Amino acid sequence: MAYEGDHIDQCMSFNFHQASAVVVSGAALNPCGHLLLNVGGSEGWYFHVSEFIGRPRFMDENGYRRYLRENEKTELSRNRVSIPRPDDSNSKLEELLGGLWLWLILPHNCARFVEIVLQAGGSSAGLYFNCPSQETFN
Repeated sequence: MAYEGDHIDQCMSFNFHQASAVVVSGAALNPCGHLLLNVGGSEGWYFHVSEFIGRPRFMDENGYRRYLRENEKTELSRNRVSIPRPDDSNSKLEELLGGLWLWLILPHNCARFVEIVLQAGGSSAGLYFNCPSQETFN
């Protein structure tokens, strides 16, 4: 089974002063691609949802490279996002990491997960159609 990241079982503080929305290629029948949240840059962490019903996952840079390789994905773009209240985004991320995510195709997908975390910190960034490879996250 291809690596999708790990579950986190403890509270942590993440560096939301460097946050990016990272678009990668999608699965075989997914023209929209997939969106991950990166905080802390190349020395930071990646977060995403990857199951129809499951807990969000996280990985460090090495895990991200492994994820790309094992899932045969390619990074398509990386967009920096300014967050006025980084502590609020961190709190929302902690909350979501501890719960289940229900994937409902476009209205509640990987892009919505990233939007919820960033918008909790006061960012207005997001996608209109929740289709990462066809839009710019801003």
